[in-house]
Amino acid sequence: MANILIVYASLTGNTEEIAELIAEGIKKQSHTAVLKTAEECRADEVLNYDGSLIGLYTWGDGDLPDEFLDFYEELDEVDLTGYPVSLFGSGDTSYDLFCGAVDTAEAKVKERGAVIMESSLKIEYSPLDEEKNDCRAFGARFAYRLASMMKEEVQNGTCS
Repeated sequence: MANILIVYASLTGNTEEIAELIAEGIKKQSHTAVLKTAEECRADEVLNYDGSLIGLYTWGDGDLPDEFLDFYEELDEVDLTGYPVSLFGSGDTSYDLFCGAVDTAEAKVKERGAVIMESSLKIEYSPLDEEKNDCRAFGARFAYRLASMMKEEVQNGTCS
């Protein structure tokens, strides 16, 4: 069973709702999902989990939210080489950069060596009914792929 961290920044509750739906998908796969806001989580804490999902909303024209800045800057001190991560977030398509903050955060974790397990999930505002299932499926796929990766590492004798 995988222990998965979901760390997120949410102002209006949209990204929090997405995080909770993703957690439902993880739990449906019989894995553990721990939700923390970016303000209550240090970036190095991600390494205490088998994998992490990082969620944030986009502010203005692609800016990172203030609540996420400390976590983002702390990532510079964390070696994520080979560490499984996926990103998600909410945004507004009226801006040129839809969910631009998600792209910025993804670039940062890639720079730090993370393995992106799933293409970023981007939702406009709050998820509609059909998108709620997409969020759950996103979490389930992440958990399934992570568990498969962990199983392969055990079989190959490469787990730490």
